[in-house]
Parts: sequence; structure tokens; C-alpha cells
Amino acid sequence: MSEIKTLEIPKWGLSMEEGTIAQWLIKEGDSFNKGDEICEIETTKIVNVLEAPFAGTFRKILAKDGDTLPVGGLIAVCAESQVSDAEIEKFIASLGGSAAQAPSEQNKAETSVPVAEKAEQPQTVAASASAPAKVAKDDYAVPESLQGYQTSNELFATPHALKLAEKHNVNLAKVTGSGREGRISVQDIQKAVQAAGGQWPDVKQQTQAKVVKSTADDSQVLATPVARRLAKQWGINLNDCRVSGTRGRVCKEDVEAVYYRNNPTSVNEQPVQCVAQPQSTITTVAMNGMRKAIASRLQAAKRNAPHFRLVVDLNVEALQKLRKQINETVPQVKLSINDMLIKAAAAALIKVPEVNVQFDEATQSILQFSQADISVAVAIPNGLITPIVKAANQKSLAQISDDMRDLATRAKTGKLQPDEFQGGSFSISNLGMLGVKQFDAIINPPQGAIMALGASESRAVVENGNVVVREIVTATLSCDHRVIDGAVGAKFLASFKQFVENPALILV
Repeated sequence: MSEIKTLEIPKWGLSMEEGTIAQWLIKEGDSFNKGDEICEIETTKIVNVLEAPFAGTFRKILAKDGDTLPVGGLIAVCAESQVSDAEIEKFIASLGGSAAQAPSEQNKAETSVPVAEKAEQPQTVAASASAPAKVAKDDYAVPESLQGYQTSNELFATPHALKLAEKHNVNLAKVTGSGREGRISVQDIQKAVQAAGGQWPDVKQQTQAKVVKSTADDSQVLATPVARRLAKQWGINLNDCRVSGTRGRVCKEDVEAVYYRNNPTSVNEQPVQCVAQPQSTITTVAMNGMRKAIASRLQAAKRNAPHFRLVVDLNVEALQKLRKQINETVPQVKLSINDMLIKAAAAALIKVPEVNVQFDEATQSILQFSQADISVAVAIPNGLITPIVKAANQKSLAQISDDMRDLATRAKTGKLQPDEFQGGSFSISNLGMLGVKQFDAIINPPQGAIMALGASESRAVVENGNVVVREIVTATLSCDHRVIDGAVGAKFLASFKQFVENPALILV
């Protein structure tokens, strides 16, 4: 028996709440196999590829490029060619306009239903067609025989049907559902009202209507001062905003999201001509989800974590000599100086475990790790991501080199799994390849420290009273003073310097 199946916004990681369709990779009518790439979905952390969880034929797109849906939101319908377009449309209508909403666990079970089974289920209405109708707003006219909304927990209906029934005083106990296990949809309410002689707008038109703005008092909604000021300026009710700020508050980005959703043309404004210099133009570039997440996280880290920094110069001549020897001796291995610095940092973290930590703000506790899971900053077109070299202290230099090559490649193609870039116990950011001599890095929460590495360059140094030229790298350690004290940070840097300048130690 043929089935109609759906594709949904997946949940990639515990913090993921919604996803934006960046690009469809297949067209309506295309067949696909399990594991084929279906579309690219942008989250606040990464642009990743959705792989098909089953084989089938792509029949109907429910979410277009640029649409943002919550986790579990339906984005497409799939069915074999013998399923007619009419059956597809009937199935979509039975969802009650919930294609852009996150379904409950019960609703998810309804999204893969045999066509024949749905067609055979009866549609009955327990109502009198002769009952007088009471006209409501927006062409709703619910007969008195169907009025009297009940809040019984036994009523089995879609969230959208429950909401509309409550709004228009429909007694769902008198409506028979046509969904799986008798579940009531908006379409069932429509048919019941119309059969009883009342009026109910067409389901398709109803689902395309604009979202009703909240009129409830929002003075008690927790919000940042900036968010509240913008909401007042733009006429936005804070009850319509999601909550993603710290301490459960609506933040500036939450208000902006509602504004751009209500005013989509304002996101891509045309270039504005400058008055002072007519030949120059200003182009407004909207921040993507990843850029906004980076801004929010690092702003919070800079604000909440009391940073202090320690700087040390590293003589990397012995390290470079060992790297050259390994690369020449073992042709299949191509080590970079960054690979070797990761290994040295891992060894230092095991020697000074007080730096190999995360800070849990919720419980005000320190989480200390037994393995060195090192996050390494990688620049990608949409922003910055930190894939993790897990248990780097237990891996050989060749394994670390292979891991970094693989992680960096998949990071730039959007194919990292959530557990490959979320977490970590320590971070390294290396801008040496761009010629940067020294810089400060912002801590990657909830980690307790991050190390910034500069370029390897020849410098004049004094040894035993003589000026000599040595190859030097400057390392800057940023620490969260809530969990790491200055003496502990200095102890870690001294250990790191020892491993770098005596690289034989990281091979044993």
C-alpha cells in the first residue's frame, strides 16, 4: 500500500530551535534514495545538508527557500507516482495548516499514513442542520448546536484545531475526526459547521491568512531595555516574540525577527545614495542566523566572563625541525605547525587539568574533563565554527593532522554533525597563516580558556647576554577569572612552552 510521507526540520543539537531552508537540492517529481542530499538548512550555528531518511519521490514543497520553521516543522511531502495529486492535496489539507508549525509527538505519528486508510475513514457530524447560526467575525458562523467548547483532556485534535475551536466556541465533542485514531483537524471542524448550516472559511485560505498579532498586555514580559524600546518603536507586542535572551528575557534579536517577518521587504533594502558623496552607495546586508548567533554568544561571553590574559613567546625552532623531519621521513603524513601546537596544548591540559574546564552558570559549578577535547576555530563563508579534536592527548600527531583536515573540510561544506562542533574543553584560534603577530581571543562559553596563536617569525632575542635570531610564536591565553586564577593560567602556559620547545616530550 502506497504511503504519503513527510520531510521535517531536523533537530541538530540540543540548542537548535528552528531552521531556515537555504536551498533545495532536488525538484518536485525527482526520485531519491535513502541518504541522498535533499536540501541545505541554516541554523544559528551551521549550514548543514539534510539527508533523506528514506527512499521515495519528491512530490510537494511546503517550505520555500528562505522560509524559517521550528524544529519538526513540515517542509515537503513525498509519495510514489501512483499516488494522485488530489490525494496529496487532501493529505496536506488534513494537516490543518500545521505545515509551518512544530508538531507534537502525536502529530508526528500522523505524518506517514497509508492513502487508502485515510480515504476509508468516515466523516460524520453529530449536529443538526436546522439549528440557527450565530455569525462570528471573518465569515465564521457556528450553529448553536455545535457551540460550547469543552476543555476535556480526552479530546484528540491537532493544536491548530484546538486553538480555533476555543476562539470560535466550537464543541469538539460533537465533531468526528477523520485523522489517524479519530484525530480532529481544522478540515473536520469546517465540514461539521458547514453540514450544520453554518459558515467556516476555506481551510486553504485560512492557513494563508496573516498571523494575528497579540493584543495582550506585555508590560510584565521580561525583556532587555533595547528590546522593549524597539518593540514600542515598531508597534510589536512582546508576547509575539520568542525568548532567546539570557535569564529568560526577550532580546533585541527576538524583536527584530518579528519585525522582519512582518516586513520582509525591509530585510533586503535597496542601496541608499549618500548625500555628501553622490558617487558612493551604502548597502544594508542582513545578518544570517550564524552571524547573529556568533554576535550574541560572544557578546554574552565578553560581558559575563571576566577575561584576563597572559602572553608568552615560544621558540618553535625545535618544533619546526621535528615537523620537517617527520614530513620528509613519512611521505603520507603532512603535519602543520598547528597540528603540533594542538598536541602540545593537549599535553599541557592534562598536566594542568584546572584549565581543562567548563563553567556551568546555571549550577555555579566547574566541570573538569579527563580528556583534552580541543575546539579549533575554522573560518567558513557564513562565519566561524569550532570543530573539536576529541581526546587530542591520546592521539598521535598523524591522527590529529588527519582529524583537522577532515573536520575543516566538512566544516566548510556544512557536513559537520552537532557533536563535532558543540562542547569541547579548551579552544585554539590560530591567525598565524594570515600574518598576524599577536591578538586576543574571546572565550568560547562555557569553556574556561582560549589560546590565540600568532605567526611564526624570526626575531632578535637575548640569550646568555648575546643577541641571536630565533623563530618565535607569540601565544596569548585568555582565561575566565571565575574559574581560572592567574597563577593557574601561568602554570599552564609554562607547561605548554615546555612541550613546544622540547617536542620530543609530546611523542612519548
